[in-house]
Amino acid sequence: MDFNSRKALATGVAVAALMAASTALAQTAVPSVTEPEASSVDDIIVTAQRRSQRLQDVPVTVTVFGAEELEQARIKDVDDVATRTPGLQFDAFPASQPRIAIRGIGSTDRGAAGDPSSAVFLDEIYLGRPGMVAFDAFDIERIEVLKGPQGTLYGRNVVGGAINVVTQRPDLDAFGVSTETTIGNYGRLEGAAVLNAPFAEGRAAVRASGSWRTHDGYTENSFTGGEVDDQDTRSARIQIAAQPSDTVRLAFTIDGTRDRAAGPANRVLDLDDSDPLSMFWTVNRDRDSFAGSTDGFQNRDTWGVRAEAQFDLSFATLTYLGGYRNLDYSTAYDFDGGNPTTNFIQISGGNDEQTDATSHELRLSSLPDSPVQWVAGIYNYDSDVHRLDTLILDLGGEGTETYDQDAQLTSYAVFGDISVPVGDRLSLIGGLRYTDDQKDYRISNTSGDSIFRGEEAFDVSASASFDALTWRVGADYALADNHLLYVMVSRGFKSGGFQDIPATAEEAADPFDPEYATQFEIGQKSVFLDGRLVWNNTLYTIDYTDLQTRRTLPSGAVVTDNAGAATITGYETYLSWRPFGGARIVAGYGYTDATFDDYFVDDTTNYAGNRIARAPEHKLVLSPSYDWDLAGGATIRAAVDYRYESLIYEDNSNTGPERREPTNIYDARIIYTDASARWSVSLWGKNLGDEVTRSFQGAFLGANFGAYAPPRTYGLSLNWTL
Repeated sequence: MDFNSRKALATGVAVAALMAASTALAQTAVPSVTEPEASSVDDIIVTAQRRSQRLQDVPVTVTVFGAEELEQARIKDVDDVATRTPGLQFDAFPASQPRIAIRGIGSTDRGAAGDPSSAVFLDEIYLGRPGMVAFDAFDIERIEVLKGPQGTLYGRNVVGGAINVVTQRPDLDAFGVSTETTIGNYGRLEGAAVLNAPFAEGRAAVRASGSWRTHDGYTENSFTGGEVDDQDTRSARIQIAAQPSDTVRLAFTIDGTRDRAAGPANRVLDLDDSDPLSMFWTVNRDRDSFAGSTDGFQNRDTWGVRAEAQFDLSFATLTYLGGYRNLDYSTAYDFDGGNPTTNFIQISGGNDEQTDATSHELRLSSLPDSPVQWVAGIYNYDSDVHRLDTLILDLGGEGTETYDQDAQLTSYAVFGDISVPVGDRLSLIGGLRYTDDQKDYRISNTSGDSIFRGEEAFDVSASASFDALTWRVGADYALADNHLLYVMVSRGFKSGGFQDIPATAEEAADPFDPEYATQFEIGQKSVFLDGRLVWNNTLYTIDYTDLQTRRTLPSGAVVTDNAGAATITGYETYLSWRPFGGARIVAGYGYTDATFDDYFVDDTTNYAGNRIARAPEHKLVLSPSYDWDLAGGATIRAAVDYRYESLIYEDNSNTGPERREPTNIYDARIIYTDASARWSVSLWGKNLGDEVTRSFQGAFLGANFGAYAPPRTYGLSLNWTL
């Protein structure tokens, strides 16, 4: 069946499902959809299954950060989310191109025809390119991290999991204003504000929010006299919501983020003594300074619009969700962190990318009080990516190599999911999704004056289509009120693609295959002691096949392979306990055993038994806090966050210096809140032990190049709400 036939089949099935229910449109409409109520102080409402549920009722492993925690713990971006979430890893090299991995499943492929393995959604809109992950966590209702394949409900490229960022929605009932101001070391200055204003006699409201975050560079450039690893980020969001009738809800959002920074401070961290080229490099492990021949730059502009319409029918809610995202970024930096006086070889370069992406979803979902909960719909995603990869190599004479990439993607899907109660305590769950992707690709390395990583000059065009049926099946059982057991088997799929830095025309035209993951998960969620103790546990194993892995060859060329198979097994636990008075202890732990079963790199080398890169075996997050009630009604909260990660391999070979040693990170904060709860002041610090840890590494040409995570930072924040 060709692509157009499959597309027609997928669309036809979904349209038929929607039309089959349309005969009820003339019946009396029901009241607006309402959310369930939380029953304990630690409960939170989530939409992990594309409907509103109490977190403790969701048969999926989810880590959630609510608005209060986001504010008080200074969780400002996806990096901060990752440091506090067992099973979630994040790094960015450079900062405009983050890499996310969940339960050992992630991707380092940033090529125009590649895809992430774990996805980020902003108010349900898919952020399909790494550079689009640039939200500011001010005025955010919650952030949900869903672990394991989510292909049925969330679609393409959620093999490892999904991160849902849910913004605060306009309030149709009340006018409101709030602000946040921060000062700190490294010249940190931050400001943010939000305004909510109802109009049209309470039938509509507008909500506008914006933030500005700046700090000086963490790293000095001793060669140029400048600073790098700085920040100048500005974000804004305007939302309009309307409810013209009790059964119709409309929403429109436009948002954008502008980043400007120097760096990154890449440098030579280690030498490969077996390579003769190692003699040309100078090692620099001083996190606070480097001697790059240029400060570099990291510029990113990304924005988007979102439109949603909901209609309550007598039997279901009909929802249309549309989105457009635009990305424009440019980076250039000194890769070796040296200059002609320190390194005989000079390496620099960067990336430029322009992306336009649109998405449309039409779905029907059951009403909140329906005994059978279900959702069905159709989905379309299109993207157009132009990417330029530049490498400048100076070996006594400068040469420039470029890879121009253009990729167009058209993706269609039809999906359905259902939860059926069997008696008072047991529910059976099932879901299906069919996805069809068409990729058209053109790549050329002819515009530069040199070829370093390639073996020949070429200009190649190619096309490929990929389709898959993903699914989930499971059950949950309520042992008693607030005690849930569940079992779930889910399958995810990540589309195939094309090489972004191929060596030959043949490699450029040959697509790599999709990857698949099937997860078997058993979980328990319980609330004890009248809501003062929440304890959740999960055991899982993932059968990971044809996984897309990347290797850097000695020449610097990067190859994406389909490894044979891997098995990932793990255990995760979450505990929230209020033992007495104002005391609270929150703890999370994740054990991840992610190893290759079969991965032949060549005819003689098999990585079977090796750990998957960027997947620590142990990760612990511990956050004790205590609240003091003062005379007059004011409060003081003292809190500490401790995070531990075990050894991380940066390369699937598990050899050489490309590894991150175990880390111990301490954050702390003291927060005073006045009796009216209208304003608060927070004294905070991050990485108080000034732990030195590497955030990225890559070895070639006789050296291991990399960068460091931020040093100790601290500051004072003032929050005020009208």
